[in-house]
Amino acid sequence: MHLETFIPAFIMFAVLGLIVPVLLSNIAMGGRLMPTEDKAKAPAAAASVYDQIGGAAAVDAAVDVFYRRVLADAYVNRFFAGVDMSKQAAKQKAFLTMVMGGPHNYTGKDMREGHRHLVKMGLNDSHFDHILMHLRATLAELGVPENLIQTIIGVAESTRDDVLDR
Repeated sequence: MHLETFIPAFIMFAVLGLIVPVLLSNIAMGGRLMPTEDKAKAPAAAASVYDQIGGAAAVDAAVDVFYRRVLADAYVNRFFAGVDMSKQAAKQKAFLTMVMGGPHNYTGKDMREGHRHLVKMGLNDSHFDHILMHLRATLAELGVPENLIQTIIGVAESTRDDVLDR
């Protein structure tokens, strides 16, 4: 596995999902850091996006709904012709779990290598945008709060150049 392709996605997740909320919390408290005595009373660290959306059950549901949408869409479903969708869904679940701060069990190819054959089939920005639309709609359908949808879409967007082999 090539970790260098996951670094941009991980950095985007860390900034949007972990660091920004802490900074915003400090701003809301008047821009000051908590004194040492207040730290003991402070709530535990913010839950990961993975935990906030409901963990494994939520990721499973999201991937299942997402692929139902994608496979029903004539504009993008040709990229999945001949694909073992059970294996594909399992890889997607492991990948999403990892990038949202859950357990790291992803063993698939890096984004560039895993999608290069699709670029040769014509995969381009409009297809990528279409997939993001399905992801956004899936998350909304499942009741994921808008702020978390934005975070997840941001992580997905950060993979665009690798997925499109640029």
